[in-house]
Amino acid sequence: MTTEPDQTRSSALAGLGLAPRLFMAMALVVLSGAGTLLLVALVVAPAVFYSHLHRAGVPAVSPAVQTHVDEAFAQALLVSLGIGVLVAGATATLVTWLVSRRLAAPVSDLAQATSRLAGGHYDTTVPDPGLGPEFSALTAAVNQLAVRLGSSEEVRRRLLADLTHELRTPLASLEATVEAMIDGILPVDEITLTTLTEQASRLHRLVADLESVSRAEERQLSLTPRRVLLADIAHRAAAVLGPRFETKGVELTVSPSTSRPLVVVDEDRLLEAVMNLLENALQHTPSGGTVTVSVDTARGATPLKNSALLTVADTGSGFDPAEGASLFERFYRADTARRTNDSAARTQGSGIGLTITRAIVEAHSGTITADSGGPGTGARFTISLPSSGAATEG
Repeated sequence: MTTEPDQTRSSALAGLGLAPRLFMAMALVVLSGAGTLLLVALVVAPAVFYSHLHRAGVPAVSPAVQTHVDEAFAQALLVSLGIGVLVAGATATLVTWLVSRRLAAPVSDLAQATSRLAGGHYDTTVPDPGLGPEFSALTAAVNQLAVRLGSSEEVRRRLLADLTHELRTPLASLEATVEAMIDGILPVDEITLTTLTEQASRLHRLVADLESVSRAEERQLSLTPRRVLLADIAHRAAAVLGPRFETKGVELTVSPSTSRPLVVVDEDRLLEAVMNLLENALQHTPSGGTVTVSVDTARGATPLKNSALLTVADTGSGFDPAEGASLFERFYRADTARRTNDSAARTQGSGIGLTITRAIVEAHSGTITADSGGPGTGARFTISLPSSGAATEG
């Protein structure tokens, strides 16, 4: 059972900061060392002293002289040790105080920085205190956390703004249609109901796509990787979307390749990524155009050496080369010729298909790039994945 004095002592200790605790711990070490030194000196020094006298051939003295020698030796020893311990204790106390303050300061700075981060001040940074790799790693981790939190907050704000923009059109269309039906301007016929169904379906697709891209970007995709031929995934995607290409009058081909790279991926997820690229190409390629899918292995002294490459190239509207990286952002719409088909694209997708594709590829430790010679010159999207070898013909 804890007594009241024990509780009071515990409460007092709980209120001490890191610097006083370090000071007390180091002071205890100093006092323990000083006490041990004094005890050992009193036990060992007399025996050593008289051993030296005996070996020096000092003749025996009278008891009175022996007593005086003993008292003189003990007094000299105690005075010397006492003064030495006091001076050493004062020096150690000063050093302990300086060290404890030096160690406690960066810990206090880190605590204040994390409190500011918790309050939403993501521009907070902590300087390296220069106390070794452990403190350097800790401050670097806090600074990296601040950057990641700031980036996440920026993405969240942009997502909310983009989502508001994307929802405004179908909601306005639904509201206008329903009001027109209530006012008797539009009849409740098949055409009106089809319009309502299409807008509701668009909202449903938008919500589903947002859920998919959020899981993908947060590395929460459920992946079941296995070793497959990258060319097989290209052929499967082309087979699924082939009828839509025929309906629009766009030629879809899968180029034969001499290389047969193998990749370790979740086949269904990567198939979804390739299909997103094909749908994007279909949206921006006019009737009479072509879309080509090719599979190859990167060779030579390049950053992509020994990578498996899957490329989707179209003869569509193209885009400004400077916008290549931006195409994979949520809801991004190019300001070039690729916007000419924007109304058609909006009826078929949510505007985040390429974002989902990038997230899936990156979840497989791959990369995806987009390039174009400019408006009207077509576009090329290239997926690069770690290769696990090549299949042999057979």
